Amino acid sequence: MKNLKTIGLSALLLCSLSCKADTKPIKNNSTEILSSSKLTKKSTIKVALLLDTSNSMDGLIDQARAQLWEIVNELSYATCNNERPDLKIALYEYGNDKLSNDNGFIRQVSAFTSDLDYISEKLFSLVTNGGNEYCGQVIQTSINELAWGSNESDLKLIFIAGNEPFTQGPVSYKNASTNAQNKQININTIYCGDYDDGITSMWQDGAQLTNGDYMSINQNQQTVHIPSPYDDYILELNIKLNKTYIPYGKQGRKKVAAQALQDSNASKYGKANEVSRTVSKSSSFYKNSSWDLVDAETEETDFNYSKINKQLLPKKLQKKSDKELQAYILKKKTERVLIKKQIQKENNKRNIYISAEKKKNNENRNLENVMLKAIKKQGIQKNYNWNK
Repeated sequence: MKNLKTIGLSALLLCSLSCKADTKPIKNNSTEILSSSKLTKKSTIKVALLLDTSNSMDGLIDQARAQLWEIVNELSYATCNNERPDLKIALYEYGNDKLSNDNGFIRQVSAFTSDLDYISEKLFSLVTNGGNEYCGQVIQTSINELAWGSNESDLKLIFIAGNEPFTQGPVSYKNASTNAQNKQININTIYCGDYDDGITSMWQDGAQLTNGDYMSINQNQQTVHIPSPYDDYILELNIKLNKTYIPYGKQGRKKVAAQALQDSNASKYGKANEVSRTVSKSSSFYKNSSWDLVDAETEETDFNYSKINKQLLPKKLQKKSDKELQAYILKKKTERVLIKKQIQKENNKRNIYISAEKKKNNENRNLENVMLKAIKKQGIQKNYNWNK
């Protein structure tokens, strides 16, 4: 097994957007909010990220963690039929001896979800170990298990990253590619190593069979985040943004803690990466209606104040009347809208600054760059546009 692997996982980004029709209503255990999601069908970017977690792939996982938020941010500029699509990401690991041989050393880490904090959490939970890497089988497994749907305007993408021959395992990658094509799924292959070696070991062929893109990356390349003069202010806005969330239900407090943890995880890769996550939180992709009252009141058509279990709210809200609670939620919603607009405004200045700095560096063989290039190329073919 080659010692290649340092691509991280923006591919988690990879993974995906789905129609509101696919979203589930907020559950109600007699006292929690009872609501149903909007039934309006909407274009979704669905990205399934299949990551090799065998030995020497730590670099790949590290890139994924470090580049997730930049990928999400770039995708947030997408439009389809003049409206913003949704985004859903799924995550698989394969090639790890700690996984069951019965399943081909494959594990679904997350099904398609729009919960970006959850995807980040799962990326940080991945650990590498030696194993057998069966590309055809993990592709077929993701096709079988994930809810790809039949919406013609959805952009459905698989990104598989690794460095062993694409032909290994009991399932033919060619058969898996045929099944993907039948569901209008593009398979994009990311070989961790020399470009020509990837061609020889059939990674390019695996992509071409579904009109996907073949790419190679330098798995040992460190992710470089460019600092800007706008970073400190954006991080101040993040603190204010977090204060607009109102947890409810049995998962509320846990999810608030998870949000803070992923802020902290992002900061491990430097201030600039922490800023990228803040920008993602100000985008339309960052939705938390399952635990935040502001998002629930905004997105759920059957939102009902009388169904809220107030004993599970923050203490200062537990004795408020429905009318008082409604006024409080509206206040926080207004604050959030203004804060998000300010973050986007500052980020526009930041993007201009970073673009100028990037012109000084021509190294593009990292996970973020190859993924975004493929997503945009294939998105344009389905009437997706990227206009900042």
